[in-house]
Amino acid sequence: MPSSIRNVGIIAHVDHGKTTLVDAIFKQAGIFRENQAVQERVLDSNELEREKGITILSKVASVRYKGYKINIVDTPGHVDFGGEVERVLSMVDGVLLVVDACEGPMPQTRFVLKKALENGLKPIVCINKIDREGARPLEAYDKTIDLFIDLGASEDDLFFPHLYTSGAAGFARVSPDGGERDMRELFEMIVNAVPPPSVETDGPFLLQVNNLDYSDYLGRMFGGKVLRGRVSVGDRLAVCREGKVRPFQVTKLWVYEGISMREVESVSAGEIAMLSGLDGVLISDTVCDASQPVELPPISVEPSTLTMNFYANNSPLAGKDGGKFLTIHKIRERLEKEEAVSVSLKIDRDAPADTVKVAARGELQLAILIETMRREGYEMQISRPQVIFRRDEEGRLTEPFETLALEVPEDALGPVMEELSRRKGEMTHMEPLPGGKVKVEYSIPTRGFIGFRSIYLTLTRGLGLLNTLFEGYKPAKGDMETRTQGSLIAKDSGRITRYAYEDIQERGTLFYEVGTEVYGGMIVGACSRDEDMVVNITKTKAATNIRSSTAEATTVLDPHREFSLEQALAWLREDELLEVTPKQLRFRKKILDHSERRVAERRSTVPV
Repeated sequence: MPSSIRNVGIIAHVDHGKTTLVDAIFKQAGIFRENQAVQERVLDSNELEREKGITILSKVASVRYKGYKINIVDTPGHVDFGGEVERVLSMVDGVLLVVDACEGPMPQTRFVLKKALENGLKPIVCINKIDREGARPLEAYDKTIDLFIDLGASEDDLFFPHLYTSGAAGFARVSPDGGERDMRELFEMIVNAVPPPSVETDGPFLLQVNNLDYSDYLGRMFGGKVLRGRVSVGDRLAVCREGKVRPFQVTKLWVYEGISMREVESVSAGEIAMLSGLDGVLISDTVCDASQPVELPPISVEPSTLTMNFYANNSPLAGKDGGKFLTIHKIRERLEKEEAVSVSLKIDRDAPADTVKVAARGELQLAILIETMRREGYEMQISRPQVIFRRDEEGRLTEPFETLALEVPEDALGPVMEELSRRKGEMTHMEPLPGGKVKVEYSIPTRGFIGFRSIYLTLTRGLGLLNTLFEGYKPAKGDMETRTQGSLIAKDSGRITRYAYEDIQERGTLFYEVGTEVYGGMIVGACSRDEDMVVNITKTKAATNIRSSTAEATTVLDPHREFSLEQALAWLREDELLEVTPKQLRFRKKILDHSERRVAERRSTVPV
C-alpha cells in the first residue's frame, strides 16, 4: 500500500504561485466535473486568505494518477506562518519547491528549502510563471543552484529534478522553450522522484499529530501521516504528551480524496489520515497503541519573537458595535482554542487575570488572528506588539533580528535608507537591478521592523518589494524611536463636529470623519508635533442673532486617515491601546481621564 502513495508538500516564497499551480494540478487530475464552477485558488478556502491573496493555513488534498495516490499539502509562503511549514514537513516525503521565474529565490525560499533539507526531503524545483513578461527562467534556475550551495546541500542534492511551469496556463515543461501543454511531466516527476512513505507496515499503530480540525458533531479531529501499523474504527489507542497517557476509542476515520475528506473503516501506514474520539489533542501529540504507549519528540519551530496583550473592552462605547463576546473570559477561551491548533502561538499563563498575553512569530500573524476574532463577534483592546528580549550565556541583553530584502525604485532609495537607519538597520548588501530598481539587504531588529511595511509602501509609492526572514538573536540595539508624531486626544464624549474638524485639522491629521462618535481619552488624530494634545473635537459653533456675510463660506476638510489593522497596531505607543470591535478600530490612551494621565506621566518621569 505505501508504495502506491506519494506525500508531497508544496513550499515557496509568498506570491510565487504555488496555490495557482495546485489549481492546475487538480483540474488536470479530474478532481472537478467538466461543468463544475470552480473558484481560483481553491485551497485558499478561508475568507481572509482570499481577501489578502496569501495562504495562512496549510491544507491537504489528493489526486490520483496511473494507480498512484498523491497527497498534496499546500503551505503558507509568508514568514509569519513559518510554523505551519515546519508542522507540515514532518508528514511528507518530498517537496515541490516553487520559484518565481522573474524574482528567483527570495528570503522565504531560503527558509522553506533549509527546513526541507534539514528534514531529509528531496525537492523537485518548479521554475514557475515562465510565461510572464520579464521571466528569466534559466537565471532563476542558476540562482536556485546557488541557494542549494549556500545551504550546504550535498553534491547529489545539486542535481535536483526540475521543471519549468506555469500554474495559470497549466503546463509543466522539461525546458523553458518546450512544447508541453499540460501537467503530465509534473505528475510523472512526483511519482518517480518522490520516494514512497518511509514507514513500517507491521507493528503497533503510531502517528504524530500534525493536523487539527473541529466538528460541531464529533468534537476534535486530529491526524497526520500514519508512521506504523494499521488502525480501524473501534480500535483502542492512546494519546501521549509529556509523559501522560490518555486512552480512547477511535470513533471515526477519514482520508483525503480530492479537496474533501472521505470516511473509511481502516487506514494503513503511509496514508495521511484524520481520527476522532478524544478532545484536547494538540499538535505534536503521539497517537499510539494503547497497550504499547510511546512518545515521539515534539515538532520544533522557530521561536516566537513578539508578544501582545489582549484586554476586555472597557471603553464608554463597548458593546455598541454589535460585539457578542466582550469579557476577558471569552477572549481567553478563544485564544486558547487558537493556541491548540497553532504550533507558533503561545499564551503566557503567568499574566495578570485581566490580561491575556500572547507570544507569536510576527505582527501579520497577530493581525490575522485579531481580524478573524472581530469577524466572529469579539470585542477587545490590544497593546502595542513588544519584542521578546533574552539574556545570552554571558548575561548580555539580546533581541530578535530580521534579514530584510528590498527591491527599491532608485528615486526612493535615499528616503528608505534614512528610515531604516533611524530604525537601527544595517545594510549588508546592495546591487542594481534592471528597470531602475536597486536590491538592498538589511539586518534590522524586529522592533525596528514593526510598522515599517506601510511606511515603505508610502515611500516607494507602492512599487517596492519587501521580504523578511528571521535571522536570530543578537545584542540589543538600545533605545529606538519609531513614531515621530504625538496624539490628538478627544477632551469630551460626543460626535465630531464640522466646526471642530475645521479648526483641529491645522494641528495634525484626523483619523475619523465628521459625525463619528468619540469619548474622552480617545485618540482622534496624529499631532503635527511630537507631543500629545487634548482637543475639543465635539465643540459646536456658538449661536448668535447676528448674520455674517461669510456665513455660507465653507472650509475644505482634509481627508481623514484610514488604517488597516496591521498599520493601527504599529502606530500605537506604550501608553496607548487599540480598541477592536466588529465595526471599528479606535485608538485610545490606556488612562482615559486627562488629570489621572498627567499624574501618571509625572510619576513616570521622577527618577527612582
